[in-house]
Amino acid sequence: MSQDKSLKEEVTALLPGYNCGICGYARCDEYAAALLKGRAEIDRCHFMYQELFADNLKRLQDILKEEKILDEEKKIFGVLDGYEADFILKPLPDEGSCREILFPFTSTELRKGDIIRYRPLGCPITHFAEILDENHGLITVHIVGPCHRLGMDDFEYRDIGVCMVGGFEGVIEGELPNIGETVRFLPAHCMMQKVHSGVVVQLEGRRAVIEGIDLKVWAPPVKAR
Repeated sequence: MSQDKSLKEEVTALLPGYNCGICGYARCDEYAAALLKGRAEIDRCHFMYQELFADNLKRLQDILKEEKILDEEKKIFGVLDGYEADFILKPLPDEGSCREILFPFTSTELRKGDIIRYRPLGCPITHFAEILDENHGLITVHIVGPCHRLGMDDFEYRDIGVCMVGGFEGVIEGELPNIGETVRFLPAHCMMQKVHSGVVVQLEGRRAVIEGIDLKVWAPPVKAR
């Protein structure tokens, strides 16, 4: 048995074995061959990111790194505080920034399309944003400033004061977390480049919703050997 064949069999054994075709290949062994040739990415198989296959995913990533197919992960650090992030959260396709879900502390009626000025609780920087949706007092927004908005006399907005950031929605660039996992992430549009923390509550491919947002980021726990 050749070394290449043994490696392909090992990779195939690590895959779920469902032969479901979701990855674009009819069988898991075909997908394994594509992985080893660098023609496919691991995240094509959604099952690999279930808790059941967590150990298999780690071993598969190690194999692809050993074979120089998967690059070693580059560490991501926040500029302001120097904390290490697990990943960068980038905007959804064709959108300018990650979506933010806000809890506004105001009785002002807010509507879709409004431009607002606010300061996130715990953040020293004033933000400008466009409201994408309003749902029972919660608003989903896109950041539109302040850098290119300040000093514009004809710019109309509603000043709603301090808001609590309840969640983010965007696309993960980096290693995918598990549902329910507490993560440290860097929003791509953050002007301070400060690492945030939160809990992953939805994950569809690389599209994620993270809630329970906190700007206080603690050192990761020490793993027992």
